Amino acid sequence: MPRIAIAWFRRDLRVQDHPALTAAVEEADVVVPVFVLDDRLLALHDGAPNRRWFMRESLVALRDELAARGAALRILRGDSRSVVPALVRETHADAVYVTRDVSGTGRHRDHAVAERLARDGVELHAKRGQYVHEPDELVTGDGAPYRVFTPYARAWLARPRRSPLAAPSRIPGPAEARPDDVPDLGPPTADPALMPDPGEPAARERLHTWVDGGLATYHETRNRLDRQGTSRLSQDLRFGLLSATEVVHAADRPGPGPEAFIRELAWRDFYAQVLWHQLDATTSPFRPAARAMRWRDDREALEAWRDGRTGYPVVDAAMRQLHATGFVPNRARMIVASFLAKDLLIDPRLGEAEFMRHLTDGDPASNDGGWQWSAGTGTDPQPFVRVFNPVLQGTRFDPDGDYVRRWVPELRAIEGAAVHEPWTLQEDVHRATGYPGRIVDHAAARERALAAFAEAGLDRREDDRGRRD
Repeated sequence: MPRIAIAWFRRDLRVQDHPALTAAVEEADVVVPVFVLDDRLLALHDGAPNRRWFMRESLVALRDELAARGAALRILRGDSRSVVPALVRETHADAVYVTRDVSGTGRHRDHAVAERLARDGVELHAKRGQYVHEPDELVTGDGAPYRVFTPYARAWLARPRRSPLAAPSRIPGPAEARPDDVPDLGPPTADPALMPDPGEPAARERLHTWVDGGLATYHETRNRLDRQGTSRLSQDLRFGLLSATEVVHAADRPGPGPEAFIRELAWRDFYAQVLWHQLDATTSPFRPAARAMRWRDDREALEAWRDGRTGYPVVDAAMRQLHATGFVPNRARMIVASFLAKDLLIDPRLGEAEFMRHLTDGDPASNDGGWQWSAGTGTDPQPFVRVFNPVLQGTRFDPDGDYVRRWVPELRAIEGAAVHEPWTLQEDVHRATGYPGRIVDHAAARERALAAFAEAGLDRREDDRGRRD
C-alpha cells in the first residue's frame, strides 16, 4: 500500500524552504495538500478584511504552484479539530505534516488534532519553518526565557542557522485529483492598488529586488518616512510566502545595512519567544506594574487618533496611510503608538487592536511586542521618560514634509518643514486648510504622562523578575 501524507498549510503559503512539505514529499508516496478555512480563526479575523483578502489571493497562488508540481490543493472549511481528522480518514493518510504554530490558539488546536489523530495511530509531525530559531530554542544560562532583546540577539546571531530548502520539483498528488476553488473572502478596506501583490512568486520578486537594491543602505533609510526605505516583506513573512530563514540567508551580506536588517528579523523571533513563554502577552501588559496603570477613557480622543484628526500631521499621516494601504513603516508605528499611550494616556491595547484590524502584516506576537515596547508596558520597553515629540519626529524623519503632504491633502499647499507645525501659521492660513487644531498640547501631555507613570510606579526600571533595581 502506498504511504499517504497530508501537508497541512497554515501560515506557510509557499513551496520553497518549507520543511513540512519537504518531509511529506520525502517520506510519502502520495501527498495531499490542504488548507482549512477554520471558522474559529476566521471569526477572530472577521474585522481584518485586508489580511483575509491577501491570504485568499495568496492561496490562489499556492494552488497554482502546487498544481504545477503535480498536486491538487484541497480547500476545506470548518473546525480544524474535526476537519483534519475527517480528511485523514477519507484519504487513509498515514501522517500529517504541519509547520509549528506559536500562538496560544494554534497550539491548543494542534494539541487537540494530534490527540484525535493518535487515537487512529496517525502522527502529527510539527516542523520548524516560521522563524529562524524556534521560540523554545534559545534560553538564558539558567534555562529561563530571555526578557531583554540585546542578550537574546547575541545568542540568536551566534546560533547556527539551517540552510534553506529547495522547492520540491514534483509533489506526488492523488491521481486525477483537481484543485478546489478558493472561496471569496471579501474585498479589502485598503486600496488593492496600494497593497503588495499577494502570493509566493510576487514575494520572491520583492525579496530579490530588496537584497539587490535598498538593503545596502537600510541602516540609513529605515526610519525615513518620505522614502521607501524598508523591505516591504512583512506581509510575506506574516503569511509564510517567504520563510524567515531564506530571507536572512539572502540578506546575509557584509555591511551595516544587512546587519541592521537581520537584527530586525531577530526582533521578530524575540517577540515570538515572548509569546511562546507567556501566552497572555497579547491581552495583558508584560510588566506587572503596568497592569495597575490608570488609562484615560476618552472616546473622542481615541476616535480622532483613529481617523487621523489629532492636529499633529505626522501622526495623522501615519493613521491615514494605515487605512489606505494596510501598512505603515515601523517608525510611523512607534510615533502613533507613543502618541496614543503617552500623549493621550489611552490604553495601548485599543491601538493594538486598531492595527490588527487594518494591517495586512498584522502578526499577534510582533504587533503586541511593538505596541508594548512603545507604550513601555512590555519586555525590554522604551523608557517611560521617553515620550516621542511628534513635531521632532516629523522634522527628523520627514524633513521636507513630503510624507505628510502625501497623506494629509489639506496641508499640501504648506511648503517644507512648516507642514509639521500648522498651528504656527497665520490663523487665517491655518483655518483655510480645513485641518483640525491639536487635540492636546504635547508639552503638557508629556508632564501628565510622566506623573501618571510615576503614580503607577512605572518610572523606575524593573529587572526580568519584575523587581525594581
